[in-house]
Amino acid sequence: MKQLILALAVLFLFTESVNSQPRADNKFKKEFLERINQTRQQGCNCGVTYMPPVPPLTWNDVLEKAAMAHAKDMANKNYFSHESKDGRTPYNRVESAGYGTNGYKSYAVGENIAQGQQSIVEVMAGWFKSEGHCRNLMNPGFKEVGVAEYNTYWVQEFGGREAFSEEQQRLIKSGRIIIRRSTPAQ
Repeated sequence: MKQLILALAVLFLFTESVNSQPRADNKFKKEFLERINQTRQQGCNCGVTYMPPVPPLTWNDVLEKAAMAHAKDMANKNYFSHESKDGRTPYNRVESAGYGTNGYKSYAVGENIAQGQQSIVEVMAGWFKSEGHCRNLMNPGFKEVGVAEYNTYWVQEFGGREAFSEEQQRLIKSGRIIIRRSTPAQ
């Protein structure tokens, strides 16, 4: 009986480890958020454009899940691009991961990628030196972030969703406002 229980416990642990994606530990999340938000709080130059201070980002596990999936895909298929080999875009990936639009009146997504950097300090320095990556980091429309690293492939997914006001929600529920969604151009 003990052997059966032990075998089931081992099988359960093995199944859980195979089915779950690696999650960023708290130290990884904390270091990224501190580095990003310190600069967002101060403002900075992105290329020749000064970006004023903006509110801090919060960590989003769904965006992290999308980031990890893309980092693994790039590493495993040996490519480096915002567009997956199967044609998916950052928007497609975060939506597939569960970062949805329901209940929100606006929705924004952005992505930074890097390859080869050995530390958070190194990858963040590179992103802040690159004007486009820096603009993503300083974009006031982004409210949330999820970051992943897999075999030196780094992916940072940004999201910004604005909820409907209570009055708008009441009008939607009553049928007086109808929401029509369109998918962004691919």
